[in-house]
Amino acid sequence: MEQQQKTLILNGNLRRLLFQFSLPSITGMVVVALYNFVDTLFVGRWVGPLAIAGLTIVLPVMIFMIAIGLLTGVGAASVVSRSLGSGDEERAHFAATNSIILNLVLNIPIIGLIYLFMDNILIFLGASAEVLPYAKDYLQIILIGFAFYTFSINGNNLIRAEGKPRASMYAMLIGAGLNIALDPIFIFVLGMGVRGAAVATVISQVASCIFIYGFFFSRQSIFQMSMVRFKLKKKIIRETLTIGTPSFLMEIVGSMMFLLFIKLVQRYGGDIYIAITGIGIRIVDLIFMPIVGIAHGFSPIVGFNYGAEFFPRVRTILKEALFWTFIIASTGLVFMVLFPEFLLGLFTDDPGLVSRGVMPLRIIAILSPLWSFPILGSSFFQAIGKAYPALFITLSRQVLFFVPAVLILPVYLGLSGVWLSWPVTDVLSFLVSFGFLYREVRIIRRESLLGNIRG
Repeated sequence: MEQQQKTLILNGNLRRLLFQFSLPSITGMVVVALYNFVDTLFVGRWVGPLAIAGLTIVLPVMIFMIAIGLLTGVGAASVVSRSLGSGDEERAHFAATNSIILNLVLNIPIIGLIYLFMDNILIFLGASAEVLPYAKDYLQIILIGFAFYTFSINGNNLIRAEGKPRASMYAMLIGAGLNIALDPIFIFVLGMGVRGAAVATVISQVASCIFIYGFFFSRQSIFQMSMVRFKLKKKIIRETLTIGTPSFLMEIVGSMMFLLFIKLVQRYGGDIYIAITGIGIRIVDLIFMPIVGIAHGFSPIVGFNYGAEFFPRVRTILKEALFWTFIIASTGLVFMVLFPEFLLGLFTDDPGLVSRGVMPLRIIAILSPLWSFPILGSSFFQAIGKAYPALFITLSRQVLFFVPAVLILPVYLGLSGVWLSWPVTDVLSFLVSFGFLYREVRIIRRESLLGNIRG
């Protein structure tokens, strides 16, 4: 890695570094959330609420594919940043190339199986007879882009790990900007409806992927993508998969939980409430993605400083990240609680859908300031190479807290109980994340004091 960049990460002002590393990722993530937002908006306005329900039914499949990219990308990024922090560039190179091979090996069979059993999968996910045609039209085309999508997720993590967040931002801007521009052309001008939205998305995913891997073969990247380095290293693969597993499981379990959520919404509310769920998810993403962007930006800073044993800086950057993510989430809370009719009205002119969607949005958003703790907590432990706390933070939120809440509350409260499962999960997940972070900060502080004594 460039010595100047490494020196900056290990010695520069941490608040400035957090913004420097996070802003490109935040920008990219927000634009990605915005293109999903616009995608759903165009479909809702020109096709209808049932089409939004169709896109929502496909979400668990899309989350599953994101999980593949995160499994290889997040795991490799942690190995890369810590290796660069300790001065082992050769190991960082092999971690990058091994993640690309793993991503390809995992992608091909999964995409094939989804294509072969598409109808069965969509019906299992909760597609009614009215919604199934829309969901199938979208998934048939979007499958083509999944391989490029997971490659892009993997590559973006590697770019951030080598300390080039701006290049990662450009990759996301290219894909998202192209998708936003193509959506109205394919959906409205060419009259392709839901299929048009899928075509626009696939084209944007291919463009983003081409940019990322063009960057790796350029002189701007530290990674040397020579055939010599495309050799599997068991130890690196094991570490990549171990560290990437929490992110992978977070998405997989998230996909399963969203599936459970959709089925309960279908049972207690019907297709119209699935459409409301889809709209709510797009709105929540505009809050969620900046928080994830900060997590992406602060992870390499944590990894480098932890690898160099600069423990006071590790504590400080964690506090900075928690503060700014809390501000972002609180801003989102204000908009979702005070202006739900306006937000829902962007997607549809159906007054029935808007009136029914107000209360769900308010309930879901009420404890949004707590969202940052599990996100940053999981990223923090992955960055310092401790996979198990990250894994527990992730699984406890989804399995130990959300599942019982979403299964028990509707029994007594009906559809309102489905929505209330969100804030109940937020509280319990916050308590677990805070506990792990508090304990780790104490350990790091003790290590720092011992280091000063030894010094």
